[in-house]
Amino acid sequence: MATTTAGPAGKPRRAGPLFVAPFLVLFLLLFLAPLGYAAYLSLFQQRLVGGTVFVGLDNYVTALRDPLLLHGVGRVALFFVIQVPLMLLLALVFALALDSGLLRLARVIRLGIFVPYAVPSVVAALMWGYLYGRDFGPFAQLSRELDLPAPRFLSEGWMLGSLANIVTWEFVGYNMIILYAALRTVPQDLYEAAAMDGAGPWRVAWSIKLPALRPALLLTLLFSVIGSFQLFNEPNLLMKVAPDVISSSYTANLYAYSLAFTGNQVNYAATVSFLLGLVIVIASYAVLLTANRRRAT
Repeated sequence: MATTTAGPAGKPRRAGPLFVAPFLVLFLLLFLAPLGYAAYLSLFQQRLVGGTVFVGLDNYVTALRDPLLLHGVGRVALFFVIQVPLMLLLALVFALALDSGLLRLARVIRLGIFVPYAVPSVVAALMWGYLYGRDFGPFAQLSRELDLPAPRFLSEGWMLGSLANIVTWEFVGYNMIILYAALRTVPQDLYEAAAMDGAGPWRVAWSIKLPALRPALLLTLLFSVIGSFQLFNEPNLLMKVAPDVISSSYTANLYAYSLAFTGNQVNYAATVSFLLGLVIVIASYAVLLTANRRRAT
């Protein structure tokens, strides 16, 4: 019976690589090949005299001493520490509220929270840039009507918080959906057993739902690590509105882009990109290692 449906023994073994081949080809062409080419570029340097010359790891040594790059990475790390916990906390609260079944029009609320994620980040940055505007934004107009000083959302002291607000508005719904989907997989038997033992909604949320959400929370945290250190669209667009606050090196990703397409320093930009990727790998590994240690204990 199994032989007639599966065919000869060799066919399944030959069919497996064929199914995987499209992914492997795209992975090679769109990821490994560009990565290898960028690694190759990072080992060279373009000079006025002598043209392009091989310099080995000199670009990496220069980058590790570059104050613009170090400040950009530090600024993004601070952004991560401030923005990500707030975003994940809001996503968790929304997911638990929707899963509780106590909200009316839960589908409408879920859609309303998720809709900002469907807005392209470029559009979101432009929209919030208008709202933040000190001369034309609605907050500034309202302040003038009330004879109050206009809030300086685009000032140096407020800019990082303004960027965090934009990113939080964009991605709370995305993380909420991941957490809500994880909650829907919890067996109903656990809730029924908890109810029979007299556990209330808060006890159920603390003892059943939150432990069940640990893998999903770890996933959203890893996504947030990668997204935070790749912060680009929002500061790049707000730089047009606040050029005195956001420079071309405000974030590491923006710095690499400016080096390549404005400064025409392709080799050094490849080096900065590689180091940024290394920082993301180290941060992601640290998150996984910490989560595994806590799970083991």
